[in-house]
Amino acid sequence: MRAFVTGAGGQLGQELVQLLMARDRRDDVIVAADHATMDLADRDAVLGTICSVEPEVVFHVGAFTAVDRCESEPDRAYAVNALGTRHVADACRRIGAHLVYVSTDYVFDGTKPTPYHEWDSPNPQSVYGRSKLGGELACGPEATIVRTSWVCGRYGPNMVRTVLRAAANPGPLRFVQDQIGHPTFADDLAVMVARLGIERRPGTFHVTNAGAVSWFEFVWAILEAAGGDPSRVLPITTAELDPPRPAPRPANSVLDNAALRLSAIAPLEDFRVPLARLVAHLQAS
Repeated sequence: MRAFVTGAGGQLGQELVQLLMARDRRDDVIVAADHATMDLADRDAVLGTICSVEPEVVFHVGAFTAVDRCESEPDRAYAVNALGTRHVADACRRIGAHLVYVSTDYVFDGTKPTPYHEWDSPNPQSVYGRSKLGGELACGPEATIVRTSWVCGRYGPNMVRTVLRAAANPGPLRFVQDQIGHPTFADDLAVMVARLGIERRPGTFHVTNAGAVSWFEFVWAILEAAGGDPSRVLPITTAELDPPRPAPRPANSVLDNAALRLSAIAPLEDFRVPLARLVAHLQAS
């Protein structure tokens, strides 16, 4: 297999590259690119780089994911997330490669009282969500679109690292209880992304670890896993955030992994299992 991975310097990108390289198959060729080596907004760079490699599968993980900065830098958000994905899709069509695009729960408005399945209509409320939906629309019907949420992992900034760092200082920890979702761990997510791409399964798949919680409940679970005092965590509402966040967050980010279930593909395990694994890794490092 010849595979190309964009966003190889990010949380999921690093896990995915390591996973693909660990297959240890003599004929596999894995090529990875981060922003420094391939600017997604640069059409010539994207076409030239991907077409020269001629991969069979392109895992398009790269994105501008700074949700609040997207509100103040909308042109950059659309240039990378929407137009950049158009460039990647164009390259894939030219060489006959299968495209796997990683998207987000932010394509939904968060008002549905039950989990979102793959056939619910998107209605993003933030620049980030709208730009990522633009990327979905650029992929074409044969691509694999993987929507995920609340990603944490061994690499880069994420909620687990933030909480462990904050917990090192005395005092209460305040987190919102009126936003719910599925925490998803990058190493587990990489396994499913790789499988869907290698099997060339077209269409949209929601891929998250199991277990719906609020941010307040997730932080409670992080402190429990770390052997800390969860009672330090205090619930607040989104309206009480100080300062308020520029980008609106979906109140309900829970994604039903319906397409996996209906395809008889075993879902990812409960988030508390990889959470314990990640906390142990971070505490030991």
